[in-house]
Amino acid sequence: MTDSIMSKAATMEIPINSNGDTGTLPEDDSLEQDLQQVMVSGPNLNETSIVSGGYGGTAEGIIPTSSIKGSNMHHSSSSSSMAADDATRGVAVEKLETMKKWGLNTYKCTKQMISERFGRGSRTVDLELEAQIEVLRDTKRKYENVLRLARALTTHFYNMVQTQHALGDTFADLSQKSPELRDEFGYNAETQKLLCKNGETLLGAVNFFVSSINTLVNKTMEDTLMTIKMYESARLEFDAYRSDLEELSLGPKDAVAMARIDAAQEQYQVQKDKYEHLRSDVIIKLKFLEENKVKVMHKQLLLFHNAISAYFAGNQQQLEQTLKQFNIKLRPPGADKPSWLEEQ
Repeated sequence: MTDSIMSKAATMEIPINSNGDTGTLPEDDSLEQDLQQVMVSGPNLNETSIVSGGYGGTAEGIIPTSSIKGSNMHHSSSSSSMAADDATRGVAVEKLETMKKWGLNTYKCTKQMISERFGRGSRTVDLELEAQIEVLRDTKRKYENVLRLARALTTHFYNMVQTQHALGDTFADLSQKSPELRDEFGYNAETQKLLCKNGETLLGAVNFFVSSINTLVNKTMEDTLMTIKMYESARLEFDAYRSDLEELSLGPKDAVAMARIDAAQEQYQVQKDKYEHLRSDVIIKLKFLEENKVKVMHKQLLLFHNAISAYFAGNQQQLEQTLKQFNIKLRPPGADKPSWLEEQ
C-alpha cells in the first residue's frame, strides 16, 4: 500500500497559472484515506529498515537496522567513559576535601601555638606528667653522654690491644733473632700476648655494655619519646578546637551559629578522646620504661664493674667467669666474622 501511495504522490502534476500561482489540486479521496491509514498504522521503529534505492525500489536495497551494532557499541563505550570520569571526579573531590580539612586543622593549630607563645591563649597542663617527660628527656641526654664516652673508651682500648698484639709479635721475632736476649724478649712477648688476650675478653664485655646502652637509649627511650610527641601534638589540637568552641559559644545564637557550634562540639569531643587516649599511652610507657631502665642498667653496670676490676687486677679467671655469668660469647680467633668494632 505504501508503494502505491508513493507512486501516486510521485506522478501527480501541479498545474501552474500564467502568473505563477499554483492551481487548485483536484480532490482525491482515496489518496487522503491512504495517507490517514499510513499515519495511523505507521512503521514500528524497532523494525525500521533503511532503503538504499529510490521510491518503489526493489527489496535488494533494504538493509535491516538490527544488523547495525555500531551505535550500541558506541553507547556502551560512552557509558564506560562516563563511569570512569565519575570515578576520577569522585577521587579528586575526596582529595580536595582532605586537603581542605588538613588546611583548616593546620590553621587552627598554628593559631593556638602562636597564642600560647605570646601568652594570649590558654593551654591544658598536666604538671605531674610534664615533669615525668622532662625527667625522661634529661635522662636520655645523660645516657647519650655515657654511650658516647663508652664508645670512645672501646675505641681507645681496641687500639691499645692491637698495639699490644703487634708488640708481642715483635718481641717474639726478636727473641728468635737475638740469642743473647732470647729470654728477655721471650717473657715480654708472653706478657704482651697475655695482656692482649685479656684485653680482647674485656672488649667483649665493654662491647656488650655499649650495645645494651645503645638499645636502651636509641630504641626504647626513643619509642617512648615518639609517643610523647604524638601526645603533645594531640594536646595542641585539643586546645585549638577547645578555643574555637569557646569563641563560637560567646557569639550569636542564631540557626547558622548553632549549627557551627554543634559541629565544633563534635570536633572537640573527637580531639578530646584522642588526647586522653594518647595521654594514657604515655603514662603507661613511662612506667614500663622506668622499670626496664632499672633492670637493664643494674645488669650492665654490674657487668662493667666486674669486668674492669678483673682486668686491671690481672685476674684472668674472674674476667672469663664474668663473661660466662652474663652469657657473653667472644669471637673465636681466626673467624671470618668482622670484629665488634667493624660492626659499630
